[in-house]
Amino acid sequence: MGNPVFNLPTPRQSGYHFPAEWEKHESTWLSYPHNEEVSWPGRIHTIFPAYHQFIHEISKGEMVNINVLDEAMKLKVQEDLQFSGLDMNRIRLHIHPNNDAWCRDHGPAFVINRAGKQKKAVVKWMYNAWGDKYPHDLDNQVPFLIAEKLGLPVFQPGIVMEGGSVDFNGKGTLLTTTSCLLNPNRNPHLSQKEIEKYLVEFYGVEQVLWLGDGIEGDDTSGHIDDITRFISEDTVVTMVEPNKKDFNHKPLKDNIKKLSKMRLADGRQLNIVELPMPAPMYIEDMRVPVSYANFYFSNAAVIVPTFKCKEDETALAILSDHIRDRAVIGIDSTDIIWGLGSFHCLSQQEPAI
Repeated sequence: MGNPVFNLPTPRQSGYHFPAEWEKHESTWLSYPHNEEVSWPGRIHTIFPAYHQFIHEISKGEMVNINVLDEAMKLKVQEDLQFSGLDMNRIRLHIHPNNDAWCRDHGPAFVINRAGKQKKAVVKWMYNAWGDKYPHDLDNQVPFLIAEKLGLPVFQPGIVMEGGSVDFNGKGTLLTTTSCLLNPNRNPHLSQKEIEKYLVEFYGVEQVLWLGDGIEGDDTSGHIDDITRFISEDTVVTMVEPNKKDFNHKPLKDNIKKLSKMRLADGRQLNIVELPMPAPMYIEDMRVPVSYANFYFSNAAVIVPTFKCKEDETALAILSDHIRDRAVIGIDSTDIIWGLGSFHCLSQQEPAI
């Protein structure tokens, strides 16, 4: 093992970086749910009221671009969205075939260089459905299709990476987990230092901060967007489980210890805001990864998954206390979570320039 050899120049060397999610969006990209067999067996029909509400809240502040399989699906989705009362002037449908709805992971990573001639580009990581767990041949092509649609250049690192495995403060710091990025089902040929080098070069960051394990029920090997998220350049919210008998208690407690020792690129300590885990939730005897950290910053609001438990109100109040520049809105995710993801997993922001 040694220093990775890149096709030059990299995004960082070209002046690009991945902005914070709360920075202004040009649009949000989604892939409309259709894979009932894999993600919502026997119950995909139950998710659309909440999914359409999610689209509605996003569309209040930005365009919503939605990937669909083919012309027949495009017509059906258009009909369903209109029937739900959505403003179709704020929504565009694109025939970009895909395997499933998790656009955070299979969608493009948009990087920007506001001072450059070409101000926006796409980073197209390899995608293997969290360790070859599910079909992903179509998903792997989606970033190319979107880049072509938008006329954007594409950088290809050539290694596996997912959008849900990384979080950014927009000022040089990237947060991730060892349980995911060092899992042998992703890039077994790379060391931690080598993976860091890819993250720095292709996301345009200065430093990588590593947490440990994710939450029970998360089949992604521990994505950061279920445990700890930046809400400003120096503040994170992080999930905690007070029940010492719960599986999640120890890994989340360990992550707080790690966060308390971390420093930002400029030497500042992190402000740490604790969010309580929702009550454990099981569907057909399987624990699902319920978490308030899977929220999404849109231009108009922060959209937070809720789970019909007493912790919902507490989590929304905490987030509202610390995010003052836009509304904090809860949407019931008790059906969507059967797919083992929620609003952040479903969406990918395209930054404005």
